[in-house]
Amino acid sequence: MEALLQGPFAPRHDESDFVDLPLVQGRVPEDLNGVYLRNGPNPRFAPLGRYHPFDGDGMVHAAQVQAGAVRLRNRWVRTDAWQHEQANGAACYRGIRETRQGLSERPLKDSANTDLIGHRGRALALWYLAGDAWELDPVSLETLGRHPAVAAQGGKISAHAKVDEQCEELLFFDYGIEAPYLHYGVVGRDGSLSHRVPIALPGPRLPHDMAITEHFTVLHDLPLLHDPGAFALGRHKLLFRADLPARFGVIPRYGSPAALRWFEFSPCFVYHVVNAWEEHDLRGHWVTMVGCRYMPAKRADGSIDTLETARDIAALRMRARLWRWRMNLSTGQAEECCLDPEHNLEFPTVNHARVGRPTRYGYLADQCEQEVLQFPGLRKCDLASGTTLSSWREHPAASWYSEPCFAAANGARYEDDGYLIAFQWNAASQRQTLDIFDAHDLSSGPIAQLALPRHVPLGFHGCWMADSRLG
Repeated sequence: MEALLQGPFAPRHDESDFVDLPLVQGRVPEDLNGVYLRNGPNPRFAPLGRYHPFDGDGMVHAAQVQAGAVRLRNRWVRTDAWQHEQANGAACYRGIRETRQGLSERPLKDSANTDLIGHRGRALALWYLAGDAWELDPVSLETLGRHPAVAAQGGKISAHAKVDEQCEELLFFDYGIEAPYLHYGVVGRDGSLSHRVPIALPGPRLPHDMAITEHFTVLHDLPLLHDPGAFALGRHKLLFRADLPARFGVIPRYGSPAALRWFEFSPCFVYHVVNAWEEHDLRGHWVTMVGCRYMPAKRADGSIDTLETARDIAALRMRARLWRWRMNLSTGQAEECCLDPEHNLEFPTVNHARVGRPTRYGYLADQCEQEVLQFPGLRKCDLASGTTLSSWREHPAASWYSEPCFAAANGARYEDDGYLIAFQWNAASQRQTLDIFDAHDLSSGPIAQLALPRHVPLGFHGCWMADSRLG
């Protein structure tokens, strides 16, 4: 994992601000105005012990697009742990690959490095293991403090909370090692906590994502657990249980735990959901969820290699296929199918104004199975058929794209009326660019490509906040 501090992952050691990034080719669209935010691990100091990317301090890179000009900023998320280490002048926390013994005296660092979501004019930096929601000014990137409603609810918030932009509600989950092991909550349009309920699981789990529809939330109970033997000895180690099903729980947005309904599917892990929505047909009322199903490693006899699967997940080796799960609220029926058996796809995005509603288009990153977190290309998929509608690979062996984000054009008239934005590091030419694509068709390549003055370290997730949502 120390390789994940070198090359494309090498951290930045300062904060900067660059204006009027020069064009390499094309022209920045005039109807694109807002800010592209990308979060990721960027250790402030040399790590103690063995490093995993989930340990690194959160650093946000922001490309602000305004009237055809682009400005780049980067800032650390100033969490309590970051402030503590800054005052100390050195790292004070060990990471998830080290011992849990003495955890009360040496807790894991809530690094706020995993995801970014936009809500009520602010960006929220979130951590995968459930931590605080750190509010940022989405333009200056100043850390404003903890989200007051999330902080007041008595628990934490995991990465991949969802924002329903049509009503500006924030939906989230929190998980841990103590019963009931999961909580689900809603923050309203006014910024206050409007709903929070416990969700009982059979034991501690490690869910990574969730989904929402117009009226329901889909929570995940997946067969990825802490290895109990290692856990008792104070070590972090994953266990994949192929004898347990993947379960998705459908609960009304403001429902009680008694209203939750579980649906069982083949055992798997899911890092990321593309989208979910409701459908009605002659067979009843369905909740449909499309996501990136982590494909378990197989032995020669076709059985699941649980040890190798757990190792792959822990090492962030992405082996996923575009998948659809359907849950019939009328009959209890569950259906699943692979939409695209050919391509290894992850880090998805959709038009976020339509999250929780039917969407035809998903935008995903092609995965390189030989390199951790190398995304050599981008792909637009039909979420009904799984068909690739368009794709782009400029330099497959050398390109390292960040997670793409969809940015609607000003006054967008249809679902894919907008742009796809991503950072790209070319390892061969040592060139960093910001690439902007026409979301209608990626195959012609970037309609605008801007030169960045220096490398942007590989990271995790981000979001696009249009000017209209900046507060």
